[in-house]
Amino acid sequence: MKKFFQKLGKSMLVSIVAMPIAGLLLRISADDLLNIPILGAAGNAIFGNLDLLFGIGIVMGFVKEKDKGLPVLTLVAGLLTFKEGLKIINESVNMGVFAGITIGLLSAWTYDKFKNTKLPNIFAFFSGNKFPIIMIMLLSTLAAVVFGNIWPYLQDILNKFTITISSLGAIGVAIYAFFNRLLIPTGLHHVLNTYIYFEMGEFTNKAGEVVRGEIPAFIAGDPGAGFFLSQFFVIMMFGIPAIAYAIYRTSKKDQKESTKGLMYSGALTSFISGITEPIEFSFMFSSPFLYFLHAVFTGLVGAICYLLNIRIGFSFGSGIIDYILNFQLADGAWKVIPLGIAVFIVYYLVFYNYIIRKDVKLIGRMDTEKQDFSEQDIEYESKNKLKNKDYYYVAKTMLKAFGGKDNIEDAYNCITRLRVTVKNPDIVDEQLIKNTGAIGIYKPTDDQFQVVIGTEVANVASEFEKLL
Repeated sequence: MKKFFQKLGKSMLVSIVAMPIAGLLLRISADDLLNIPILGAAGNAIFGNLDLLFGIGIVMGFVKEKDKGLPVLTLVAGLLTFKEGLKIINESVNMGVFAGITIGLLSAWTYDKFKNTKLPNIFAFFSGNKFPIIMIMLLSTLAAVVFGNIWPYLQDILNKFTITISSLGAIGVAIYAFFNRLLIPTGLHHVLNTYIYFEMGEFTNKAGEVVRGEIPAFIAGDPGAGFFLSQFFVIMMFGIPAIAYAIYRTSKKDQKESTKGLMYSGALTSFISGITEPIEFSFMFSSPFLYFLHAVFTGLVGAICYLLNIRIGFSFGSGIIDYILNFQLADGAWKVIPLGIAVFIVYYLVFYNYIIRKDVKLIGRMDTEKQDFSEQDIEYESKNKLKNKDYYYVAKTMLKAFGGKDNIEDAYNCITRLRVTVKNPDIVDEQLIKNTGAIGIYKPTDDQFQVVIGTEVANVASEFEKLL
C-alpha cells in the first residue's frame, strides 16, 4: 500500500508540472494586471482539464512501459468514454480530478494486462498494445454505470467533509498544515494536497463557470479561498531560510564553507519557488524531533494566518514570485512580512539552541576523521561531486551503486528526488550513493530508495535513464 501511494504521489507531480505557467498566465491576464484575455484562455485550458492532466500523470507513473504514447492514448479514450457515460447515467455527477485518477489507474492496469493480447489474423491490427484501447472503452463504460450510481453518495460525504474542515476555521487550517509537512518524508503529502488544492469547495466566477479547489478558486476571485494556502508563504519565505541559517551558524569551522553553499542555495530555492525539500531533508532524519517541531510550527502558523485574516494563494509555490503576483488579489498579504520576521526569529532560536544543546549531527557538524587519500581517490571524489555538475558521472556512479541496470526495476524523479526500485536491495551500496554529493537517502520500503538530490535531480535522472 505504501508503494502504491508513493507512485500515486509521484504521478500527481507529473501533472502539476503544467500548472505553474497556467497559473501565472491566469494571474497576469487579470483586469488588475495586463488584462489580456487570450492569456487567461491559455491558463483556463489547463485548469479546465485537470482530470485529463491527472489521468495522464497516473498512466505515466504506473504503466510498466518505456514508451508512454499508447498508454496515454488508452487513457484519453477511457476518460472521454467515462465522462460521456456519466452524462447519460447522472448528469449532476462531477468527479473532478478524481475522474482522471480513477480512469488513469484503470487505464494503467488495462494496458499492462492486455498489451500482449493475440487475436485471430483477421483482427491482427488490433492485437498487442492496441488491444487495451478497445478494452478501456468497455471497462470505462462499466465504470460510468457504477460511479454514476454511487458517486452522488460519495459526493455528499466529500461535501460534508469540506464543510466540516471549513467550519473548523483556524483549527482546520492548522490540522491540514501540520499533516502537509509531516507527510513529506513519505511523499504522501501530494495526495493530501490534491483534494485541498483542486477539489475542496466550489466557486462560480463572473462568467458563470464553477471552479473547485483552493488554487483555482483563489485565482478566479473567490473571497473565501486562500486561507489553506497562506501559511506556506510564511514558512517557505521565512521559516525554511531560518532553519538554513541556524544549521549554517551551528556548523563547525572546518565545515562552514561547504555548509554555507548548501544552505544558501536551499534557502534561496525555498524563498523564490517554495521548494523546501533540500533543507528539510538535511535534518529530518538526523533529528526527527526537530522535523516534528517544524510540522507543529507550520500548523500553528496556519492558525495564526487564519486568525489574522491573511488570505493569499499561489499558482506554483508559495515563494516571493507568487507573493508579488497575487498581492493585489489577496487580503492582508502585507501581514505576511511582519509575521514572517517573527517566525524567522522563533525558528532560528529554537533550531539553533536545540542543535547546540543536543549536539545534533547535521550537515556541518559531522565528526571527521583524518584519512590518507591517494591521488586516484582525490580525482574520483572531485569528479563525482554534484557540485561540479558532472551529471553523467554522478548517474553512472549511482547506477553502479544500485547494482547495475539488471537490478533496477523502476526509476523516476520528482521535484527533488531520484526514486529507484530495485530487485535486490542487499547489493545496493548506500555509501557510494552518498559519495556523489546526494543530500540523503530515504527508504519507504526495503526495495525502494529515494535519493534526495535537490533541484538538479532532473539532470541526474535524465542521464540515469539513458544508462538504463
